[in-house]
Amino acid sequence: MHTELHTWYWKNKRPLPWRNSTPWGVVVSEFMLQQTPVNRVLPVWEVWMKKWPTPKHLAKAKKSDVIKYWGRLGYPRRALRLHETSKIITTKYRGSIPKTLPELRELPGVGEYTAAAIYSFAYGKRALVLDTNIRRVFARAIDGKEYASLTLNNKERTKREKLIPREASLWAAATMELGATICTARSPQCEICPIAQSCVWRFKGYPKSRAPKRKTQAWHGTDRQCRGTILNYLREKDRGTRSQFEKLWSDKKQLEKALKSLETDGLIERRAKSFTLAS
Repeated sequence: MHTELHTWYWKNKRPLPWRNSTPWGVVVSEFMLQQTPVNRVLPVWEVWMKKWPTPKHLAKAKKSDVIKYWGRLGYPRRALRLHETSKIITTKYRGSIPKTLPELRELPGVGEYTAAAIYSFAYGKRALVLDTNIRRVFARAIDGKEYASLTLNNKERTKREKLIPREASLWAAATMELGATICTARSPQCEICPIAQSCVWRFKGYPKSRAPKRKTQAWHGTDRQCRGTILNYLREKDRGTRSQFEKLWSDKKQLEKALKSLETDGLIERRAKSFTLAS
């Protein structure tokens, strides 16, 4: 399975720019890719890397610029965590991305998966990288199930750890690519899958199972949309008043709630009778 998948990957991998970038480029990409698809991340990542090519550059940036250039990626607190991370890397690690998993885990906004991904893709080190795509590939090819369980447990970690070959980072990238492009959730292209001959799910006749139900995140009319409306206005106008926001959002109670939460999250600031992006 390893040889077939690795060979396929080298011939078919997408030309994602962070794959040929610096460790810092990998860090930026992993923050942006949290809960956000590749096609939305690509243009924003390109802009960020031109504007802030190193942690030192981003560390010196204004918080307002960081929020502004995050654009419409969503979950803008990720931008602030990345900003804080750049400061820690600049001061504590002298501009170099930490090279151990424990050190990576200590950075703001870096959890188990993100630390493993940075460790693997930035430095080519052995790490257990298990995103949704990879877990689905393993569930089908190894376990014969259509979908992985909703939550990741220690039993699954142990089983997948045993699969990692010597070319650990290549294995992580290849399995992720397969899940993202071929072994997709809704329309898997089994006829062109490089590991179809060893896939247990295929051998069993593709048994159907109920997809694990994830909490869907509504958008229209939600607090999230209200917050996004305010931030988008301030990205374009720099300053806005409550009356200006009310022209964009009619629910005054929800608007006030959104303004307070954005202040609490450190994304905007109240200045007399107006609001601006956090400075």
